[in-house]
Order: sequence, then C-alpha cells, then structure tokens
Amino acid sequence: MPVTEHIVLESDVREVPDLRAVRRVHAALEVRSRLRCRVLHLRVIDYYYLAVRSRVRSAELEYVLDLRFVAGLPQLSRRIAWRWITAALAFAALTIGMGAWIGSSATPWWRHEALGACATVAGVWALATLIAAYRTTETVRLLSAHGQARLLEFTGGVGTLRAIRRFMPKLAAHLKLAAAARRPARADQLRDEMREHQRLRKLGVLGTEDYEASKTRILAQHTRSSKA
Repeated sequence: MPVTEHIVLESDVREVPDLRAVRRVHAALEVRSRLRCRVLHLRVIDYYYLAVRSRVRSAELEYVLDLRFVAGLPQLSRRIAWRWITAALAFAALTIGMGAWIGSSATPWWRHEALGACATVAGVWALATLIAAYRTTETVRLLSAHGQARLLEFTGGVGTLRAIRRFMPKLAAHLKLAAAARRPARADQLRDEMREHQRLRKLGVLGTEDYEASKTRILAQHTRSSKA
C-alpha cells in the first residue's frame, strides 16, 4: 500500500489586514505602462504585508501578501526586442539618407515621387520604433519562500525596473521584519505557507498549476524535515 504524506494545515493566528482598514502605510509605489495599458500599485502596510493592485486593460486584481512567506526581494528581468530595434535604426538611416539625397538633387521633376517614398519609409520607421518599444519589456516577480509560487508577476515597459529599484530599500527592510516574525520550527513555517497558498488560490492570485507545483515542493521539504 502506498504511503501518503499529510500535512495538517494548522497555522498561527494572524489575520491579513482588510485594505479598507489599513492602519499604517510605510511605502508606496505606482508603475504605469501606458503603451501596454497596465498599472501596478504596491503598498507596504502594517509592517508585515504588501498590498497589491494590478490592472491589465479592464481586468483588475487586488490582494494582500503576507511578507513572511515571500522568498526575498523581487526578481527583475528585461527582454529587449533587438530585431525590431535594429530594423528601426535601419529605417531611420534610410529615411535620413533619402532626405539628404532629395535635398541635394538638382532635378526637381521626380522630387514629388521621391518625397512620397521617403514619407513611406519614415512611416515604417515610426511603426518599427513603436513595435520595438512595445516588445521591450521589464518584469518584476515575487516568489514564495518554500513553494516558489508566483505571488506577483507584472510585465511593463521601459522604466518599470527603475521604479521598482527605488522601492526596494523599504521593501527589503519590511521583508527582514517579516522573516524575523516567522515561527521558529521549519515544519510550522511550511504549514503556514501552505495555508497562505490556499488563501491566495481562493482569491485567484495562484492558478491551479502553480498551486499544485508549489504544494509538491512544500510536501517534499516537509518530508525531509520530518525525517531529519
């Protein structure tokens, strides 16, 4: 008969604060990506919590994270659309070259057609620049401490990482406070994090796949800690 590992989801009593009854805001951040129609609001509240509000076009998600279960500072990454940047630079050079050629020509009869062609190339240059800006993205991601679940993931345009880095020192200080407030036993920490994952799943923050993967990781660590 296969052996099944069970974890009793008992946890220390700590209610996540209601956003309408926040007692104190320690730091706040707003990131807007107008080109991608996305907005991210972050607030460190009541010492141990991070209030998150994200909007992607018309869809909005608002929730509170318990910083005790966050792995650490956000993971930051950038994806640069090099091909579109190269294309934009090539069309820019072509536009400038055509303009210089038209301006230096002494033959006026074909200038009208040449100007039309130059305007078309300039339009393609503008379009390539817009696509390069749209496809160059910066992503911020927060993972849970043991389950490595994605508690927050926001992809915006250029400037997102710069704004997040300004927010980092305050967030780091409160992550340190929250880590000190964890229960001392590792098994208790794992149970608390599992319960937090269940709460976030009910709120729609964690999808089924992410939740199940994080649960598997926590169960594996719980098995190792119980054997130690």
